Amino acid sequence: MNKKKIFNDPVYGFVTIPTELLFDLIEHSYFQRLRRIQQLGLTMFVYPGALHTRFHHALGAMHLMSLALRTLKDKGVAITAREGEAAQAAILLHDIGHGPLSHALERSIFHDVHHEEISLHLMQKLNAEFGGALDLAIAIFKGTYHRPFFHQLVSSQLDMDRLDYLNRDSFYTGVQEGRPGADRLIKMLTVVDEKLVLEEKAVYSIENFLVSRRLMYWQVYLHKTVTSAEQMVIRIMQRARDLVRTGVEVPASPNLHFFLSRNVTQQEFEQDDQILRRFTRLDDTDVWSAVKLWADHPDKVLNFLAQSLLDRRLFKITLQAEAFDDDFQVGIVELIAERFGLTHQEAAQLMISGRISNNAYDADGQDTIDVLTKRGRVVNVAEASDLPNIKALGQRVEKHYICYPKEIL
Repeated sequence: MNKKKIFNDPVYGFVTIPTELLFDLIEHSYFQRLRRIQQLGLTMFVYPGALHTRFHHALGAMHLMSLALRTLKDKGVAITAREGEAAQAAILLHDIGHGPLSHALERSIFHDVHHEEISLHLMQKLNAEFGGALDLAIAIFKGTYHRPFFHQLVSSQLDMDRLDYLNRDSFYTGVQEGRPGADRLIKMLTVVDEKLVLEEKAVYSIENFLVSRRLMYWQVYLHKTVTSAEQMVIRIMQRARDLVRTGVEVPASPNLHFFLSRNVTQQEFEQDDQILRRFTRLDDTDVWSAVKLWADHPDKVLNFLAQSLLDRRLFKITLQAEAFDDDFQVGIVELIAERFGLTHQEAAQLMISGRISNNAYDADGQDTIDVLTKRGRVVNVAEASDLPNIKALGQRVEKHYICYPKEIL
C-alpha cells in the first residue's frame, strides 16, 4: 500500500504525508477522533465559518514543521531523517489529548487533568503499539532531547502550533488581520548553539506575528460573546455533573455519563486502560447530543441553560477592568430568582462571573523569542526591536466579566 499520500489543505494547498509512520499515526483511531472535535469550540456562534477541526490543525502544524526543517537543513543545520520524522510526529500528536469542544470542557469534565498530560500518555500508548518508534518524538515533545531547538519548534512562544492555529483560525473566521506571516517567519529560522533563533531581519515579522496573536485573542478566542457561550456550556456540564452525583437521572452517552459521575484523576488515567478507552471515544457529538436531551430535563436550571444554548439565546456579558462588586452580583441573582421563580441557590447557577487575560509575548520568561543580530549576538526580540510595540505587547491585560440571562434586563 502506498502510504505517501497527498491531501489538499484549504490554507496551504497540497500537503504531503512524508513517511509511513506518520501515515499510520494519522490512520489510528486516537488521531481520527480529532475529526470530531472542533478547533475553536463554540466560536462558530460568532464566526459561522469556524467549523474546522483539531484534525485539520494537526495536519497543518505537521506541514509547517516540514517547511521549518527544510529551511534549517538549507542553512546547514544537521538534521537526520530520524530526527525530522520524530519532530513531525511530535507536532502531529501534540493535541491528541484534547477533549470535547477543545478547551471549553477541560475543567468541567475532568479533575486536574490537562490535555497536554493526556496527549503525552496517548503518545506513550502509541509508542508501545508501534514498537518504540515514537521514543524520539516523545523526548522532543517533553523537551528532554539534547537538541532543544526541536522542542522549541513544537512548543515555544513561536512554534509551528501557534503559526498554524493563527493562520488557520484567521482563515476560517475571516479575520484577515490575524494572519501571522508564517511563510516569512519560517524562512527566517536558524539555529545557534542548538537553540532556535530568527535572523535579525525578521524583527518586523515577529512584531506582526505578536500583534496578530493579540488581535486574534481579543477578537476571536476571548471575544465576549464566545466567552459567554463557553461559560454557558461549562455551567451546563457542571450542573449535569452535580445532578448525577446527587442521584438525579441525567441522560447522556455511556462515556460522557461515566466522566460526569466521578472525578477522574491523572493517575487513574494512566493506570486504568478502560478510562482511557472511554476518553478516546468521547467527542463533540456526545456533548451536543446530551445538551439536546437536557433541554427537556425537569431540572429548571439545566433545562434553561441547555435550551438557551441550542437556540443561541446567549447570556448577556459585561466586561470591565476591575472585579464586580459583591452587592451587584447579589442583586443579579435576586433578579434571576424573581424572574424565573427559582430559589436563590438555583438562581446563582444562572449568573457566571470570572476573568480573562492575555499577553501576546512574555519577554521576561525563560522561553523567549531570540534574534541573531548581524554582529553574531543572540538577543531577546524585545531588545532587538527599535519599536516599543513588542515590549508593550508583553503587558498582561486582564478583564473581569459577568454573565446572566438577558430576560432579566
